[in-house]
Amino acid sequence: MHHFHYRASRLYCEDVPLSAIAETVGTPCYVYSKATLSRHYQAFDSAFAGSPHLVCFSAKANTSKAILNLLGSLGSGLDIVSGGELHRGLSAGIPASRIVYSGVGKTASEMDMALSAGILMFNVESFEELHLLNERALRLGKRAPVSLRVNPDVDPLTHPYISTGLKKNKFGVDKERALAAYLAALELPGIEIRGIDFHIGSQITNLSPFVDAVDAVTALLRDLKRHGIEVRFLDVGGGLGITYGDETPPLPADYVEAVKNALANLPVTLIVEPGRAIVGNAGILLTRVLYRKEGSSKEFVIVDSGMNDLLRPSIYGAFHAIWPVSAREGAPFTADVVGPICESGDFLAKDRQMQPVAPGDLLAVMSAGAYGFSMSSNYNSRPRAAEVMVSGDRFVIVRERESYEDLTRGETVFPG
Repeated sequence: MHHFHYRASRLYCEDVPLSAIAETVGTPCYVYSKATLSRHYQAFDSAFAGSPHLVCFSAKANTSKAILNLLGSLGSGLDIVSGGELHRGLSAGIPASRIVYSGVGKTASEMDMALSAGILMFNVESFEELHLLNERALRLGKRAPVSLRVNPDVDPLTHPYISTGLKKNKFGVDKERALAAYLAALELPGIEIRGIDFHIGSQITNLSPFVDAVDAVTALLRDLKRHGIEVRFLDVGGGLGITYGDETPPLPADYVEAVKNALANLPVTLIVEPGRAIVGNAGILLTRVLYRKEGSSKEFVIVDSGMNDLLRPSIYGAFHAIWPVSAREGAPFTADVVGPICESGDFLAKDRQMQPVAPGDLLAVMSAGAYGFSMSSNYNSRPRAAEVMVSGDRFVIVRERESYEDLTRGETVFPG
């Protein structure tokens, strides 16, 4: 469900025509719907009604300060994977007590930053990390609250680059070694055991991998209890997919119900970390057609946004629907939609059947709210796009377009 729709052949975000945003802000730019973001967060939160829980938005999907602030005001916590994301979350007003810190490569300085802030817990991913965290906590006179990220060896049935719960993946502690890791943590004076964590992947459209992962982890929960280790939190990660094209992912309510049923009323507070499922369909990339180019074997629609603005098609072969902002009459045609980057891998769509377009027309690249701006770069020395949030009939620039001066800010030349 999202709030991008046509009125009299013109594409709107909520009550604002996208053409008006392009006239004011220029292109390329990201446009987010506040109503969609709120609705998607509440779909998860309300699904837990009556059960202890915390929804922690996965910051890596989109770190826009405006989005983090909105979700925080609705009660969301944050799942982070870097010190930078911790800084962004705190600056957006999300309390440290609602922040969990995941990721396999936390540095000592990042640990110190999170310990000083007083986050809810660290999702620890290795024995080595556990011992370093113990040292940093003792150095600061604190105890580090932890859950161990368990790798349940479950196939999430998704793209291999975004699968994280198999033994061959770099994430988490193998389930066969998890009990030993908890027993080791119990002996460390700077560590406070709070929970168990798992995360098996992203863009998952089937409930069975989630259920299999919960089953594996609940067996560990019972083993821990037999050893006198009580945990308060079970962090089931995120990964619920969205509709980009013809996918039919489960609804948040169905996902939450399946997880709760698999838990069989174990007395824990559930933490869930949706990212894409909240923000993916809440945002689009607005771009303008520069040229239509007739090649010898195919046609190209060349637009003013490229792989530096939206990397997913190039890196994953990901599908994004592309809608005309103002519909034209005429026969559909097939083309590659490509950008200005000097790479053959710079494309937004391949062999796509499209409605008629001409130079100057605006296109909306749909479902771009997740891993769009957050993965963007300055490749080819292109300033990063502006970000806009729409609420009803108003829109606000929530991140200004970078300037050429921004590209060289902080740089210098070797003296002499």
